Amino acid sequence: MPDQPDTVPGDTLLAASDATPYDALLLLSFGGPEGPDDVVPFLQNVTRGRGIPEERLKEVGQHYFLFDGISPINEQNRHLLDALRKDFAEHGLADLPVYWGNRNWAPYLTDTLREITRDGRRRIAVLATSAYASYSGCRQYRENLAESIETLRAEGLQPPRIDKLRHYFNHPGFVAPMVDGVLKSLADLPDAVRDGAHLAFTTHSIPTAAADTSGPVEAHGDGGAYVAQHLDVARLIADAVREATGVAERPWELVYQSRSGAPHIPWLEPDICDHLEALHGAGAPAVVMVPIGFVSDHMEVLYDLDTEATAKAAELGLPVARSATVGADPRFAAAVRELVLERAAVERGVTVRPCALGALGPSHDLCPVGCCPSRAVKPAAAGADSPYV
Repeated sequence: MPDQPDTVPGDTLLAASDATPYDALLLLSFGGPEGPDDVVPFLQNVTRGRGIPEERLKEVGQHYFLFDGISPINEQNRHLLDALRKDFAEHGLADLPVYWGNRNWAPYLTDTLREITRDGRRRIAVLATSAYASYSGCRQYRENLAESIETLRAEGLQPPRIDKLRHYFNHPGFVAPMVDGVLKSLADLPDAVRDGAHLAFTTHSIPTAAADTSGPVEAHGDGGAYVAQHLDVARLIADAVREATGVAERPWELVYQSRSGAPHIPWLEPDICDHLEALHGAGAPAVVMVPIGFVSDHMEVLYDLDTEATAKAAELGLPVARSATVGADPRFAAAVRELVLERAAVERGVTVRPCALGALGPSHDLCPVGCCPSRAVKPAAAGADSPYV
């Protein structure tokens, strides 16, 4: 038998530019309205099956109407698509097309997967615009893929094989832009409060029951993989900021935003606005809000942080800044290229040492059975329990 090849570091794959067996990349996202007339239909898509009346959806939609009914997420995804295509073209992957499909708004996932199938693509990698493990950020996207596959099969089409790329919360190309964003926000604060500013790392609150069962079964427990992964990223950023600024003691905490569930159901806390009040009461001189849970400026960032939390800080007289999301940063585009090449090498039988920072190490390539379970059992693609190959 031939000798087994040495383990290949993930970053060395960047020079190889061999995406075989993949012949396309799909950017899979949440979607958002792009005008006032889109808001209620969009929210109907998001809440389908929950029996929420239209009048209530109109109330919820007021956040969107404040911004002419436009969520920034679709435009952010267009910028990311441009960045990916540019990066791929400059690094030998010009022949790997990048498609885009959404869960809740155009371009819809099923329509995009139909286009991919008719274009003759036979095996695709999928990047979800959610960096962490959770039902809504991973398993639900896999269920969406399964639903689309079944729809196309009912039309007589044979969709390609689909592999979802691993969680990238601790990839250097995701972390480094956020570090720079914090440093810029600190620099924007008044000199008198800069060194004493606290860091509030924010992410989407989810029900504690969903958090506790996030990630592989062995990670289930208090907060599950969802909280553990966010804490790992927060520590990475806080350590990098401390090193860059020379400020040894800068308090930080992981906090939550955008709660949307019934009051009697426990969700992750503390809420960002409650946290700002607590910091003000404790004498904190300033706060930088760091939206580590969001790849780009979703409505949750635009409203819950830039509008609501910023207004709360102004009411308190607390200087506050909000650092940038990763968005279409070229380093993130390069990270996506590396994730594609890394997974492609694994699928070709190459032993790869994936690139990851922090204490948790790289996430799994294939979601295991029992990972981020849903309340109702549904088929899901691109996992160990997938019926599709």
